[in-house]
Amino acid sequence: MKLVPPYVEALEPYEAGLSIDEVKRRFGLTRVIKLASNENPLGPSPRAVDAMRECISSSHRYPNGGYDLRQTLAARFAVRMENVVVGSGSEGIMSNIIRTFLTDDDEVLTSEGTFVGIKVLSRGRGVLVRTVPMKNWGFDLRAIAQAISDKTKIIYLANPNNPTGTIFTRQEFEDFFRHVPERVLIILDEAYFEYAAGNPRYPDSMNYRYDNVITLRTFSKVYGLAGVRVGYGFAHEYLIGNLNKIKLPFEPSAVAQAAGVAAIDDQDFLRRSIESNAQGLQALTAELEALGLHPVASQANFVYLPLESADLAGRIFEDLLAQGVIVRRLSAFGLPAGLRVTVGTPEENQEFLRCLKQVLSPLTA
Repeated sequence: MKLVPPYVEALEPYEAGLSIDEVKRRFGLTRVIKLASNENPLGPSPRAVDAMRECISSSHRYPNGGYDLRQTLAARFAVRMENVVVGSGSEGIMSNIIRTFLTDDDEVLTSEGTFVGIKVLSRGRGVLVRTVPMKNWGFDLRAIAQAISDKTKIIYLANPNNPTGTIFTRQEFEDFFRHVPERVLIILDEAYFEYAAGNPRYPDSMNYRYDNVITLRTFSKVYGLAGVRVGYGFAHEYLIGNLNKIKLPFEPSAVAQAAGVAAIDDQDFLRRSIESNAQGLQALTAELEALGLHPVASQANFVYLPLESADLAGRIFEDLLAQGVIVRRLSAFGLPAGLRVTVGTPEENQEFLRCLKQVLSPLTA
C-alpha cells in the first residue's frame, strides 16, 4: 500500500507568482515592480495596520476562532453570525468546503480558464473536476447548466473571473440558477467583488441567499491584506455549521482577525483603492490597445492579455522579468498564450508600459 494516494502524487501544486526578491537575485537588479499577484498597490488598510500592531502584544494568547470577525461581518451585511464563516483567506475556506461536502464519487463542475485553486483542492481530494469551454473569456453559464450530471456536487463560479476579469450578469445568473438542482452546491467566489460592485449588471451574491449558495470573499485584494491571510463567506446556517466542524479551531489568527475587523470599517481606504484602480485600469487598457494588443475588458484589478501563442507569451514574460517587471504567466490556469497584469500605481503602470514597448519592438519587427 502506498503512503501517498495516486491522485495526490499526480497533482501539480499551485505555484504563486515570482517574488520581488527572487527576481532581484536572478537578474542582479536593485528595483523590481511586481504586477503579478493582484495585490493592492496602495498597501494595506491603515486601520488594519494599527489594529495588528495593538494585537501583537497579545500573541501569546490563542485566538477565539474568528468570533469577533464573524460578529462584525454579520452586522455589516445584515445576516446572523450563524451565516458567516471566516478562515485563512478565501482559499482556506474553499479547502474546508471541499473537505466538508465532497465524497469519492462526487464531481466538481466549473469553467476552463478560471482560478486554478479549485482544481488543485478538488483533485487533492481525489475528486474529478469537469470543465466547459469559456465564452468571450468568461463563464458560459448556459453550457455549465447543461453539463450538470448526477454526480455533480459543487459548481464553482468566480465573478469577476480570475484571470480574465470578466463577469456574468444578474440575468445570466438568474437564468442559470433555475437549472441547478437543490442538491448541487454553488460556490460564488467574489474575491474581486468590491471592484465590480458598482456595475449595475453585476449580481451581488448577497441578493441571492439561496440554501445551496456559498459566497466567498477576501481581505487580500481591495483591503491590501494578502500577506495576512484572512477571508470570509456567507451561507445557510446548516452549511456554515458543518463547515465550522471541519475548520481549524483557531483559524484565522488573532492578528488576522484584528486586521479584518478594522479593515471592514476603513471606508476611506476602500474608496481610495476602488477609485485608484478604476483610473489605472482605464489608462492601462487604453495604452495596451494603442500598442495594437487586445486586452480583455476587466471588472477587477488586473488585465488579461491574450497573445498569439504560448511561445510569444513566454518570451514577453521572460524579457519583462529581465527588466525588473513581474507579470503572471497563466499556463497553470489553462491559458498558456495569455498574461495577466495587475493594475499598479500610475508610476508602476508607466514603467511596465515602457518596458513592454521595448520588449515588443524586436518581437514584432
